[in-house]
Amino acid sequence: MQTTQYLAEIMKELYQTTGLIKDEEAEKLVNSILESKKIFVAGAGRSGFMAKSFAMRMMHMGLDPYVVGETVTPNLENDDILIIASGSGETKSLVSMAQKAKNIGATLAVITISPTSTIGNLSDIVVKLPGSPKDKETSQYKTIQPMASLFEQTLLLVFDAVILRCMKKKELDSNTMFGRHANLE
Repeated sequence: MQTTQYLAEIMKELYQTTGLIKDEEAEKLVNSILESKKIFVAGAGRSGFMAKSFAMRMMHMGLDPYVVGETVTPNLENDDILIIASGSGETKSLVSMAQKAKNIGATLAVITISPTSTIGNLSDIVVKLPGSPKDKETSQYKTIQPMASLFEQTLLLVFDAVILRCMKKKELDSNTMFGRHANLE
């Protein structure tokens, strides 16, 4: 296959994921974000990059998001939400964060391939995404892509869809958000 043929296959896979995501799970996440005082996001590796991009868009909306582990991140409190992006739901550092969030009494959400994982079982909100874990051995979902690429791509798109839904509920448009875009360059 040529590069553009691979791209076409990836796009087909992404399109097929849409029908496999439950709208009520995503809507619960949207509502919890809008009801929370502060929003914290966490993820490891590429999932963490997707979570950071999500935090950036929430900031553009005028919300109060933070990336766990950054030097300017405040403390998590019981009226906040921690959103964890984890395909496996078993990454040790993320499991530890999830347990701490539950002990504090904050809302815990996970976007994952594995809703019955350790983090999934701890979470108040679980958004299940299709995808293949890194080892692909335990997946029923077939993808041509390596490791967890399909999950990570779907994660970014779901985060963007959550942003659009939040914008609708807050009656925001792109121009309003652009006013919060960095302008120090």
